[in-house]
Amino acid sequence: MGNNYFQRLCGLMRKAIVQYDMLQDGDKVCIGVSGGKDSVAMTLALAQLKKYIGIDFDIVAVTLDPRFNNADTDYSRLEKLFREKEINYVIKRTDIGPIIFDERKEDNPCSLCARMRRGALHDVAKDLGCNKIALGHHLDDAIETFYMNLWNEGRIGTFSPVTYLSRKDVTMIRPMALAVESDVVAAVNQLKLPVVKSSCPMDGVSNRQNMKNFVTEKCKTDPSFRAKSLNAFQKKDLDGWGIKNKV
Repeated sequence: MGNNYFQRLCGLMRKAIVQYDMLQDGDKVCIGVSGGKDSVAMTLALAQLKKYIGIDFDIVAVTLDPRFNNADTDYSRLEKLFREKEINYVIKRTDIGPIIFDERKEDNPCSLCARMRRGALHDVAKDLGCNKIALGHHLDDAIETFYMNLWNEGRIGTFSPVTYLSRKDVTMIRPMALAVESDVVAAVNQLKLPVVKSSCPMDGVSNRQNMKNFVTEKCKTDPSFRAKSLNAFQKKDLDGWGIKNKV
């Protein structure tokens, strides 16, 4: 199994793409690459799937540099990797970090940062002629989001595997929706992929991190916790998680 972690990730992504009808012939997909393990692994897996999945689509990897601490982030290792894999790669420098932390001095910066990054990514995708945006969220993220919404806001819901945004005329897809974090980590370690550490001042101390810890602990006492959560999402077709196509 040791050499097949990347293959397994590709297989889980292929299953999600087919089950949720994520890609069609002629799609141009903007892959949001933060530089973290999830987005880097997803980019390579989509490039690999492109060769054999039987759908004619194009990809372009896009990194929005938030420029935390008013400094450009070094993405040269990613540039080298994507060049070697012949993946089109665009880096766009932004002022998201300085605006949130220096100008506005936000007490709860994470949601505003996410909104600003989403908006900027939508704009870049449209500029590049993309009709789809791929985000590197996996099943663990969906489960964490579900419990954050339940406990923090008292509502039932999580993000969707596929979301059409009518205002932007672009569709968000999450090809790693059926993979869990350990699948991604194993693939990244197997391929020895370069990962760019976030320089965000909030990294590791957010509400999201607390929920990540909760899910990790829960899975130790109940190994089927993730599978049961996915099953519940799919059976109830919660936020579009109901299976569209059998694989």
